[in-house]
Amino acid sequence: MLALEAVLLVAAVVVGAVLNRRGVGLHADAAPIYATWRPHVGWGTPAAALVVLAVLGPGWQWARTARWGPLLAAGWLTAVAWTVALALVDGWSAGFTRRLTVQAEYLHEVPRVTDVPRMLAGFADRILDFQPDSWSTHTAGHPPGALLVFVGLDRVGLGGGAVAALACVLVGATVTVSVPAALRALGAAEAARAVLPFLVLLPGAVWVGASGDGLFAGVVAAGLALLAARGPVAALAGGLLLGLALYLSYGFVLVGPLALAVLALRPAGRVRALLAGTVGVGVVVAAFTLAGFAWWEGYDQVVERYYQGWAADRPYGYWVWANLAALLLSAGPVLGPALRRALLAARTGERDRTGAAALPADAADCTTGTTPPTARWWPAGLPDRLRALGPTVVLSAAATLAVLGADLSGLSKAEVERIWLPFVVWLLVATAHLPGAHRRWWLAGQAATALAVNHLLFTVS
Repeated sequence: MLALEAVLLVAAVVVGAVLNRRGVGLHADAAPIYATWRPHVGWGTPAAALVVLAVLGPGWQWARTARWGPLLAAGWLTAVAWTVALALVDGWSAGFTRRLTVQAEYLHEVPRVTDVPRMLAGFADRILDFQPDSWSTHTAGHPPGALLVFVGLDRVGLGGGAVAALACVLVGATVTVSVPAALRALGAAEAARAVLPFLVLLPGAVWVGASGDGLFAGVVAAGLALLAARGPVAALAGGLLLGLALYLSYGFVLVGPLALAVLALRPAGRVRALLAGTVGVGVVVAAFTLAGFAWWEGYDQVVERYYQGWAADRPYGYWVWANLAALLLSAGPVLGPALRRALLAARTGERDRTGAAALPADAADCTTGTTPPTARWWPAGLPDRLRALGPTVVLSAAATLAVLGADLSGLSKAEVERIWLPFVVWLLVATAHLPGAHRRWWLAGQAATALAVNHLLFTVS
């Protein structure tokens, strides 16, 4: 599998270089990554190395027996340190504070928003390019929720590039809490512990610090984790966050398979969670619609705007497979082997050693107080095979479907190393299927990938 990954990556780099040399409009100097070739080191270089040594050394042993709460807190703090260190390889200004202030980014538009209701009501009218008041690239390419996040920060006195970048990092790093929490709630506590280090040293942290997509990944993961948690209140909160996600990126309709997978994997209360989550999503959709922004109208305009820009030049025949090479650099080389092992587990019906297919020991029927028959825990008609697969297989498969849908749509040509971050973190739940003795080596390879990308390329968001 590693050989296939290497062939894919080398082919994408070589073909990309040839196409760039011939003047084909890839609009990515270091295709398949949206970056420029620029070997360099920076203040973040030793800091990133220290984080890696701490995680692979004492952190690895401590994490095996640490209590759950301190483990999640340490994971989040370490992910923040890792992300900031990688950003500082490019320098404080170029790598952090100015990332979100360039003309194409959201902060460029913040001073122009003087009336939020008026902005929402007229948002769709400003999506198309070549108008006097057209939105900048990232603002036009997303629903207004993304811009509102940064407008909100500015309104409470937390404006500027440094705060915006820090917000992306702090929220983006919460995937180290949300994804393991979801797995644990779905009965895969040991799998959650096994996956956590791969989320901490995520190669995609190169793009979490700092881009809006890092923040989006945190919001989506939190919404799914709440959907997995017990009780309708948590599911309602999860629905509200997933509804908000729809107004952060149009592409998050593809979170649907993940949300359905989470609901199907719940040990109890699936119908109530579905209803509560749907209400949450509906509240957000209704609020934005009543404020004057119709999501579906914005989407129609965005598709047209998409082909007014670089997408019209970027060849589908290259990006439809080169995107997957970019995904490898964001998810890391562990992706292929991990998905392969998850697929093998699905084919053989094997329950992985992490307990990924197990149910919580205290799962009980909410009406009788006793553990219900297995047949009552799953929607009617699901194949028996699916019932036994468990969260690590089902969630990674749902994330794979989402990525393939985005790729084949033609609306994700390039820059997917950051755009697909909300799905990358769920693909990596398949790492629970790796042999325990090999996990530390795989994690070292993940860290090396991030360091190589960040030191050889100057990435842009």
